[in-house]
Amino acid sequence: MEYDKIKVLTDKELHGALRDERLQLQKLKFGHAVSQIENPGKIRYSRRLVARYLTEINHRNNQIKTNN
Repeated sequence: MEYDKIKVLTDKELHGALRDERLQLQKLKFGHAVSQIENPGKIRYSRRLVARYLTEINHRNNQIKTNN
């Protein structure tokens, strides 16, 4: 998902997407440990997507702190 699309998500949608992506990453890592997965690049993509979600959450939290 592009960062521009992440920025327009509501907080609830963002946290839900983060939870879902973390579960997906966990499944990919487990599948890779047990046997070969079809595309190991999916692990890297998923890990970076989790980082993008966390970056946006932290950015929003920092904006709230500076506005108060």
